[in-house]
Amino acid sequence: MIRALLLALATLVALAGCGLQPVYSGGSHGVAATTLTQIAIAPIPDRAGYLVMGALHDRLGTTVDKPKYRLEVELDDQIIGFGVRGDNSIARERRTLRARYRLVDAATGALILDATATSDAGIDRVSSDYAVVAAETTALERLAVDLAAQISVRLARFAQAGGMVEAQ
Repeated sequence: MIRALLLALATLVALAGCGLQPVYSGGSHGVAATTLTQIAIAPIPDRAGYLVMGALHDRLGTTVDKPKYRLEVELDDQIIGFGVRGDNSIARERRTLRARYRLVDAATGALILDATATSDAGIDRVSSDYAVVAAETTALERLAVDLAAQISVRLARFAQAGGMVEAQ
């Protein structure tokens, strides 16, 4: 028991010295959380855009009346077939959703952050066209949530590091 306690204490001391900090320290009043609520999301076209935008709204929280920042997202959604069967039909697909996102100061239009996020999923092609379309749709929904998570985490880390404060 004492040995486990000492090991835990030594681990805490070691981690304290490495400079790691929780991104969401301070909870809903912390730098990251309050900054994320200051971001308005520009409309994103197409079905993939609708899904990513909804997932981003879920992750970033509600925005204030006059947001300080605008998030612009451009998506590239591709489905590539591979794995050919004996009858020359495609056995498998890879759906890739890429996002180039830019964080812009709403007042000045200055570019604060320009980055990308990518997620992909494998899809088995079966004899039922309905099943393939359903699998492609489900993959897109998962990819949209994954991209929103990547983008929101990157924005939170950027805010925590003071990147958005400098641009004000």
